Amino acid sequence: MEMNQVRYFLAVCEHRNFTHAASASNVSQPSLTAAIKKLEDEMGGALFIRDRAGCRLTALGKLLRPRLRNIHSETVEAKAEAVRHVRLDRVPISIGLGETIGNNRISEVVERFRKRLPEAEIELIVRSADSLLAALREGEHDLVVMSTRVNPELYRIDRLYRETYYVVVAKNHPMSDLESVTLEALTKTDLLDRPNCEMRDTLHSACAEHDHVLYAAYRSNRVEWLLELARKGSGAVILPATAIPNDPGLVSLPVQDIDIARDVFALRFRHQATRPEATELLREFSRG
Repeated sequence: MEMNQVRYFLAVCEHRNFTHAASASNVSQPSLTAAIKKLEDEMGGALFIRDRAGCRLTALGKLLRPRLRNIHSETVEAKAEAVRHVRLDRVPISIGLGETIGNNRISEVVERFRKRLPEAEIELIVRSADSLLAALREGEHDLVVMSTRVNPELYRIDRLYRETYYVVVAKNHPMSDLESVTLEALTKTDLLDRPNCEMRDTLHSACAEHDHVLYAAYRSNRVEWLLELARKGSGAVILPATAIPNDPGLVSLPVQDIDIARDVFALRFRHQATRPEATELLREFSRG
């Protein structure tokens, strides 16, 4: 199958007339008719029924039309992307994000970066830590942002920021009037637990040292689900600062008795050259 066959087929579908379709396609009618006939031979049957009113699709033609339309659209888009890439009209930058990385600070940085480099296209992909590192090694990402410690012999590590964890509850939650939350207070409320939270083991160990046991009423690896449950008063969720939305219905409280904070890093694979645009993006992170 040739692309001109697909293009002529779709033109006939649109104009319902071989003569008009040939004119719109800037080709002679015999050439268009020959291309359609060749396509019909390849597909194994007639695609159009021609009569005095023009032409209409056969059952086979109706079956093939959406598929051929998709082929045409994908081809046009692929060509356009190739042209833009060759002409450097766009600069795609792929950033892999750990599942627990908050979006507040990242979104501010990439927006500032795009104002300085409008032709940049930012791709933000959220994955598990193992998947991110594998994709980074395969060249799928320019940078990976995560808080998991990695081997410095394999990865270039740039510390981006340090952030504190807070207890987040609804404004009408019993703890919302407190200035801070003790570990004992946490044991007396329903927690909205994140199994993939880096500080989870640290928090549970600190509670165990004081003979406290935390109870998780809900568990989810998606922050947005836990935040929605918190808004409804279902419990308290412990989140890093950059993952807490600016929401008047939520209250953020520091935790007493323990310092829970984490460092967030940008990673690059040492065996892969860093593109200049990715270096510029790292500099934007350093500006705060």
